[in-house]
Amino acid sequence: MTTNRPLQVLLADDEALFRHTIRDLINATPGMTVIAEATTGREAVTLAAAHRPDVVLMDVRMPDLDGIAATERITAAVPAPQVLVLTTFDLDDHVYQAMRAGASGFILKDITPPRLLDAIHTVAAGEALLAPSVTRRLIAASLRRSAPHRTLDDVTRRERDVLILVTRGLSNAEIEAALHISRGTLKTHIGSLLTKLRARDRAQLVIAGYEAGLADG
Repeated sequence: MTTNRPLQVLLADDEALFRHTIRDLINATPGMTVIAEATTGREAVTLAAAHRPDVVLMDVRMPDLDGIAATERITAAVPAPQVLVLTTFDLDDHVYQAMRAGASGFILKDITPPRLLDAIHTVAAGEALLAPSVTRRLIAASLRRSAPHRTLDDVTRRERDVLILVTRGLSNAEIEAALHISRGTLKTHIGSLLTKLRARDRAQLVIAGYEAGLADG
């Protein structure tokens, strides 16, 4: 994302009223604009490739191509936009799969306007997974059902400490304070974790932490 233009958002939702409401909210916000709207998952993939938005707001339940498959295709691009999944229910079974497909986080459709705008900015910056309390509950429930166990053989003790706090949803500032490390040192640890765990972004580090059993560690 560049700094000399508004943050660009692609809306992907088949509910016209909801989509128009979110479009008007975003377009009325300084420094943010909706550049395209998709009504199907397949259209979202096409528009994401054509417009290269910073953030895609993706309804998890989309016609033609569901939000999970669309997210996987969109995040396979280089560079890839951040995908923020929208869901009506906080225990939607598809959300965990969408995040494994490359989504950076998820929010509920009943989110307040200020929180939605904050969520978009947060995901665009790659700072943290959203709605951590709901996310923890949903991911933990999904993992208990089907996810494989992940080993952390190549991860150092300090990197493991960082991963535990990332998994718990702490921000960079909170992790720095908890571990008494600098921003530069934290970025080095996170970069190493991304490489070692083959994670695309911070959201996938959270998934990796859950798979390694660190959520309660």
